[in-house]
This record gives sequence, structure tokens and C-alpha cells, in this order.
Amino acid sequence: MRSGKNDGKLSRRQLFGKAIVSFSIIASLPLLASMPAWADQLDDLRASGAVGEAFDGFTRARDGSANEFVASLNDQRRAIYVKRAKSEGVSVEQVGRVYAVEIFKKAPGGTWFLSENGKWSQK
Repeated sequence: MRSGKNDGKLSRRQLFGKAIVSFSIIASLPLLASMPAWADQLDDLRASGAVGEAFDGFTRARDGSANEFVASLNDQRRAIYVKRAKSEGVSVEQVGRVYAVEIFKKAPGGTWFLSENGKWSQK
């Protein structure tokens, strides 16, 4: 059992801080959309089922033919997440998870998603 003033609950200040971080990360999502060089290929690979999105904000190859593309795209995403994490004072993992939620919302129907428990499901 935890002892303390908040009994494990976040304070208003902590909640506000998390909300600000989430908002600023979401506000930067156009950075991901501003990379049209790979956008069409990503759409095609998602539609074919060769590429899926994961809970951590990174893509996963569901077919070996997409491995090179996925590695390149994840390098680009990682660079964005690292930059955002440094500017917000949070972890890269936190940034990736916020982006993952937005990616899920914006992804077209039929896109495959990998949940944290390792199960794939289709939007």
C-alpha cells in the first residue's frame, strides 16, 4: 500500500504537465505528414498488409519485402521523436506512444495495428 498525500494519484500539476506535453506533441504531427517522399509507399504497403503500425509509434514489417522501407521510415520517425522528447523533457517512448494514438486515428481503414500484447488487429 502506498503512503503519501496523493496515494499514487497524479497531482493537478503533474496532470497539467502531461497534458501540455501531449498537446505539444500532437501539434507537431504535421512533421510526420510533411514527408511525402515515403507517404505514398507507406499507404500502398499498409493497404497490402505488408506494413502495420505499432503501439510505440513505429512501423512493423508484416512481410519481409517491407523490411528496408520500415527500417528507413522508423529511422525518420525516431529522429522526430528524439527531437521532440528533448524539447519536452520526456522519454522517446512517451513521444512515440502519443504519436501512435494519432497515427491510429489518421490511418485508413484496413491498416494493421500491433498492440502492446503482441496481437495484430485491423482497423
